[in-house]
Amino acid sequence: MGRLGRCAAAVGLAGTMAFVALTAATPAVAVTGGPGYRLLGGDGGIFAFGSSRFFGSAAASPTDCPADPPARSMPDGSCWSMAATPDDRGYWIVGAYSGRVFPFGDAVSYGQPADGVAYAGGADTWPDAIGIAPTPDGRGYWVLLVGLSGLGSVQPFGDATSYGDETTVSHGTGHAGLPVALVATPDGTGYWIVDSDGGVFAFGSAAFRGSTGGTRLNAPVVAAAATSDGKGYWLVAADGGVFAFGDAVFGGSMGGVRLAAPVVGIAPDHAGPGYWLAASDGGVFALGGAPFLGSMGGSPLHRPVFAVAAAAPTT
Repeated sequence: MGRLGRCAAAVGLAGTMAFVALTAATPAVAVTGGPGYRLLGGDGGIFAFGSSRFFGSAAASPTDCPADPPARSMPDGSCWSMAATPDDRGYWIVGAYSGRVFPFGDAVSYGQPADGVAYAGGADTWPDAIGIAPTPDGRGYWVLLVGLSGLGSVQPFGDATSYGDETTVSHGTGHAGLPVALVATPDGTGYWIVDSDGGVFAFGSAAFRGSTGGTRLNAPVVAAAATSDGKGYWLVAADGGVFAFGDAVFGGSMGGVRLAAPVVGIAPDHAGPGYWLAASDGGVFALGGAPFLGSMGGSPLHRPVFAVAAAAPTT
């Protein structure tokens, strides 16, 4: 993803955040009838399972998520991240190349990186928009960008507040990984940025619970998800390895299992301690007690899957 997508797309480094962000504003009431999740294809295609519904996709327009746009090597498409609205009646899709935000269902656009100064120059200088996390009332969101520096910057829109990013902190002897995930705290007063080496950077009220930074990994980290209380999180690697920190419960992994395609995302089951892993071929692995609700594994896809997002918790 981002500069990362250009150098390591083969291992599916298009991380998906399981966005469980909440803010101090009154949360919207979820209307889901049970667990559900959606998969996002690189062409902007959406595949909905369980209680999650389909409200449209960016694949309907050939210009929204193009493959190999100017000044980019993105052969698998350029839509890499999505997030559901708090009531799960809509979702946002982000164009990694264009910095555009595409709303569907009851999702509302509160702005997009494409309209900012970062996209004012030539396309070869544009950052890549690789992640989105909504505020709990659904009236704003944060977008994670990766620029030429390889550092992650966060842009807030709507009622989202900036708490800093990798460009505002000291990195000591250097920055080892590239950003792959943005995960917000349950009260929306902070967030984590996760890098491909498993490094975790905490901002605002987000607490550092541990990382795999400095640890030799069999495959790069590609995504992350937070627990419902924000006191823990999971990291997942492209080989399906799962790393649990804080109060996150390890419910199993696909590490050591021969996979048909690399894992690209993780989403939590809000009804329990389990989670789902998604692979680029559309395969879904239900672990830790999370129910299997379907997948696109074995089905022909126009473009590989880049992300998985879970339905909002029922209240």
